[in-house]
Amino acid sequence: MRLPVLALSAAALAAALTGCVVAPVGPAYAAPPGVAYVAPTYVSPGVGFVWAYHPRYGWGWHHPQYGWHRGWR
Repeated sequence: MRLPVLALSAAALAAALTGCVVAPVGPAYAAPPGVAYVAPTYVSPGVGFVWAYHPRYGWGWHHPQYGWHRGWR
C-alpha cells in the first residue's frame, strides 16, 4: 500500500518540476548598410559566440563576455 503512494508522490513532484528551457535572446548583430555578409569559415568556437561584424576588422566570432575569438591577426 505504501509503494503506490510513494510512486504517486514522485510522479506528482516530477510533473510539478518539469518545464521548458528557453534560451535568452541575444543582441542582434548586423552589419551597417552597404557591408556584404561573409559566412563563417569554421564552426562556432563555443556556446554564446555569435557571428558578428566589427567595423574595423570585418566578420568574426564574438562572445559578449570573452570578446572576439582568435583576436585580430
